[in-house]
Amino acid sequence: MDADDVDFAHTDQASRRRREKARALARFAWDRGITGAELLDMRDDRLRKLARAAGTNPPSTRETWTAAAELIDEKDRWAAQHHGDPRAVRPHTDEKIMWVKPPIAPWS
Repeated sequence: MDADDVDFAHTDQASRRRREKARALARFAWDRGITGAELLDMRDDRLRKLARAAGTNPPSTRETWTAAAELIDEKDRWAAQHHGDPRAVRPHTDEKIMWVKPPIAPWS
């Protein structure tokens, strides 16, 4: 394989950076009470804003968001098993509404 055939998006370095970015995104979202499913349901413009708020450039592929959602789900499972551990506490759940709007109840 010569230099013209290299897929830079799938090198070891690119994979490492994608994992690091996914970790940062997952940490930011998890701290705010955002679930993996809620993250994946967000529109692209919302995801870009979330990435910037997390202090990272928005990912160029959905692959990174999917990895972040999986990390959130993993942390949720861990937190459920270690509810007494201070690391299982989400410190910024009051900010969730800034990212995920609750469903509007219909008029009765």
